[in-house]
Order: sequence, then structure tokens, then C-alpha cells
Amino acid sequence: MMKIEDYYNKFNEDKRLLSRHGQVEYRISMKYIHDCLKPGDKILDIGAATGGYSIPLYEEGYDVTAVELVQHNLGRLKTKCPGVKAFKGNAVKLKRFEDDSFDLTLLFGPLYHLISFEDKLRALNEAKRVTKPGGFILVAYIMNEYSVLTYGFKEQHILELIEDERIDDTFRVAPKEGELYDYVRLSDIDELNKKAGLTRVKILSPDGSANYMRPFLNKLTDEEFELFVKYQLSVCERPELLGAGGHILDIVTAK
Repeated sequence: MMKIEDYYNKFNEDKRLLSRHGQVEYRISMKYIHDCLKPGDKILDIGAATGGYSIPLYEEGYDVTAVELVQHNLGRLKTKCPGVKAFKGNAVKLKRFEDDSFDLTLLFGPLYHLISFEDKLRALNEAKRVTKPGGFILVAYIMNEYSVLTYGFKEQHILELIEDERIDDTFRVAPKEGELYDYVRLSDIDELNKKAGLTRVKILSPDGSANYMRPFLNKLTDEEFELFVKYQLSVCERPELLGAGGHILDIVTAK
């Protein structure tokens, strides 16, 4: 946990979502968030960071509660928007909240950093517990192939990763103890949902190829960039494109 805090004390989450590749992820994620909302809904944002999603949803009039592990991020969120009810907390233990408290729950960061299957499952079960029956849980993951293609091949660490046994012979990433990120495949997500008793509504890649194309997105005119966002929105649910995207957004419910 201290490593996560140290990392996010230096990482500018606000800047990431304002970048062009971050805007693709953000705008498409927000579109699907709104598809799941109705007036008067109560929202829980677990792993809220500095409020990239919590604050605009609060400003739209929703009752928003945020949970954030990193004190630096929590402080920024509270300073920027005192109206969001923000607490320090951990995704695997939400004892502050009663069962069936929220209509919609966002789990956008924690499963990047919970390395074991068991911890991921604990976080999903806690999100399920605090979400009303029939409510929506939106869960974000970082994908295995994105890590292999970018860090492994593009940045030329692949031989080092194989030598250190951080990638197996099927090219599955195998983080060592103490690493900050874990990467999944669609089959892993399916297994987690099965164990947690969650039913999928939709699954999509909000950023798709945007993370691979960062320098090229930055060269686009505003008009061209808007067309790229429109393109990604049109293909984000295409099953043949899901696994290689940077992020996955799994929309699930528990009845």
C-alpha cells in the first residue's frame, strides 16, 4: 500500500485524463456511466483518485460518495469539491458502508493494483455488497496484451521480462510480489464475475488503440480528433477488438 501511495504522490492523474488519449477513455466511460444512471441515483466511486469522475457527476446533481486510498489524491479531491463525500479507504474493505447503499458503483482503479485473484474477488464482492440489487457496477481493468505490446515489445523489455519470469510461455504477464500493476485477459474477468455472482450487461474498451497512438493523436487537428473519438465510440464494444485495448470497462449487475 505504501508503494501505491508513493507512486500516486508523484503521478498527475488530473493531467492524464486531460491528455488526448485520456480524453478518449474519459468521454466514452462517461457516456456509459450516464447510460446506467437515472435521476436521484446515489453513486459510490471506489478508487476515486482526485475526482476525475466524482466531481463532474456531483456537478450534474448526483449524490456522490468517493473512497480513495492515497491521502494526497484524497486531499486534492476534497479541496477541489467539498460537496463530494470523500473518505480514505480500501476497496477490499468497505465496512463504512451498509449493504445496498448505492445505485451505481464505480471501481475504476483498484483492480489495476490488486495483484491476486483473491484480492480482486474481495473488491468485487464488496462493491456488490454495497450496491443495491439491480444496480450497476462498472469495473475497469488493464489488459494483458497492452502490457506485452507496449512495455514488452515497443519499449524492448521483452527479453528481460522472459528472463525474469515476468511473462510466461503464453505471454501472460506474471507480476512479482511488490509490483504495482496487474494485467488481465477477458477469461480472467469472466472467471471473476462467475465467482462473484455478477451478470454482465456490457463489456467495452473505452480507449481501444488510443494508448498505442498517443503521439499520433496529439498531431490530429481538433476536427480529426473528434472523429477519432466518434470512431472509438462506434467500435468500443466490438468483441474482436476488446482484448488488445489498453483498458476494459465491464458493466455488471447483481440481482
